[in-house]
Amino acid sequence: MRIVNLFRYPVKGLSAEAMGEVVLEAGFGFPLDRKYAVTDGSLQFDPAAPKPAPKTQFLMLAKHENLARLKSRLIEADNRLELRNGADVRTFALDDAAERSALARLLAGVVDVPLPGEPEVVHAPGHQFTDVSVHSVALMRSISLINLTTVGDLSAHLALPLDPIRFRANLYFEGPAAWSELDWVGRRLGIGEVALKVVRRTKRCAATSVDPDRAVRDINLPIAIREYQGHGDLGIYAEVEAGGRIAAGDRIELLD
Repeated sequence: MRIVNLFRYPVKGLSAEAMGEVVLEAGFGFPLDRKYAVTDGSLQFDPAAPKPAPKTQFLMLAKHENLARLKSRLIEADNRLELRNGADVRTFALDDAAERSALARLLAGVVDVPLPGEPEVVHAPGHQFTDVSVHSVALMRSISLINLTTVGDLSAHLALPLDPIRFRANLYFEGPAAWSELDWVGRRLGIGEVALKVVRRTKRCAATSVDPDRAVRDINLPIAIREYQGHGDLGIYAEVEAGGRIAAGDRIELLD
């Protein structure tokens, strides 16, 4: 089996960025993934003492499908976020409090629903706003993987072409039989010098019901998966045990 795509999501709930290659570090997550998030105004986040919070306290696709209209890109050189909404392109300096506030206000306008408070762009060094951060620090720093054969099988079953980016994973691979990856929990994967330990199946949420191209909910995908497979899981999480460079096209091996 081999890696097909690598993606990061610098801002929780916003679009994916394709990566040709990344360098993973043991004990840490996918680089710059979910580095930032935007609260819905219900969360008081302390960057000096970050604590995981439920995803329901952030702007995210599970509640706000309009976010899929936006295309975002992190410009690493000066830590700016480029945001495209159709022909409108704006950039925001993420190190500047005023520009972070402007970004939060813009996103509040895009979701266009009443919020419990004033949204805020939040960040803390070393913290990642992954959905599984509420379970443990180790899971917060895990990476997510999707078997493209599984997505293809589900698409065929539903007679609906599913863009794999619905599942918002970091690493997409091909090769194994559909759904077989769900049985890898506890096993290790090798990608060159990199070693990953599969630690959890990925329970799917309402974010997967949003078509990322059309920004509409076209199917209740968690229920569709459950009706087809008898469970709500698609994809796996893995912790990085040994770091190194990985790239699209690299071979993946089951080590045990």
